[in-house]
Parts: sequence; C-alpha cells; structure tokens
Amino acid sequence: MVIPLILASGSSIRAQLLANAAVPFQVQIARIDEQTMKAAMLAEHVPPRDIADALAEAKARRVSNKHPESLVLGCDQLLDFKGKLLSKPETPKQAVTQLRNLRGHDHKLLSAAVICQNGQPIWRHIGQVRLRMRAASDDYIDDYVARNWDSIRSSVGAYKLEEEGVRLFSRIEGDYFHVLGMPLLEILNFLATKGVIEQ
Repeated sequence: MVIPLILASGSSIRAQLLANAAVPFQVQIARIDEQTMKAAMLAEHVPPRDIADALAEAKARRVSNKHPESLVLGCDQLLDFKGKLLSKPETPKQAVTQLRNLRGHDHKLLSAAVICQNGQPIWRHIGQVRLRMRAASDDYIDDYVARNWDSIRSSVGAYKLEEEGVRLFSRIEGDYFHVLGMPLLEILNFLATKGVIEQ
C-alpha cells in the first residue's frame, strides 16, 4: 500500500514541481502564525538556517497531527542577506528598496523541507543557494517592480528567478530547485525509499 503524501503548503510553484515530477499528492495548507514564530526566533538570535527549518517543521507537524497515516511535507524559504532576513515585500515601494539594497551583492536563499509522519519529523533537508545580483539601474528596478508586482509580492526578496527576475542576476551557485523553494531532488530520493514513487 502506497503511503499518501500531503503538501502542507499553498505555494503553486511547489505543487507544480511535484506534479511535474509525477508525484501523487494532495494539498492541505498548514495554518501557523509564521510571523510570530519568526519574530520570536529572531529575538532569540536563532540563525536563519534554523528558522527556515523550524518553520518547515511547524507546517508539516500541524497537518501531520490531523493525518497521522500520511507523509506530510512542509517547506519554507528564507533570504539571508548579510546575516539578516528579508521577507516578502508588503508594497511595491518596499520591493524596490529591497532590490536596490541587494544589487551588486551576494545573498543566500535557504530552502528547508521537513517530512512528518504521526506528528513527528522523519526527514529534513535544507538547501542553500548563493546568488549575486547585478548592479541594475534604478530605472530598471522601478520598471521591473511595476511590471511584475502581482507576481513578486508573494516572493521573498521581491523577485522570481523563473520569470523576468532572472535578468537581475549575474551569478547563481547552487540547485535551481532550491531557488524555487523546494529541495526537489532530495525529496524525490526520500519518497522513493518510502515507496511513494517508484525506485
């Protein structure tokens, strides 16, 4: 009998990645107070990598408690810029400010995934990508945000690499799937060992 997989995320790109890989799954969005959890951990000076891991686990655990027989996948992505976290922009002006601060510098994307069963984590992985943003002009950044606001407002860092946002970068070191917010290859390898997908 195949163990059902539940994606504890409302992210359309994460669902698309699993669907494109022909992974059978259902979606159930985890209702957790991410902002409060994140703020508490930042106040305690928890490293960004551990914050991403904790948020992914909280999402997986919340849904797993309701569906103990299933494998529940929780994911979270954070942007680490010089040791500080950047969040999803709340306004176009905030997006412009973030992009202007990032240009010409390196930053890291941390893509955490945790799988729970019976309310307990049984697997976890954190992927890391280093990105160098080119020194784009003020005009280009302003126009980019104006053209793409509806899409990038849900993205940490105020860009989407799979869309026009790729033009903002001069170098990327790491796994493309980690950029998209899911360590897909590592997840697929684990799901194969559990019989969710064929070996």
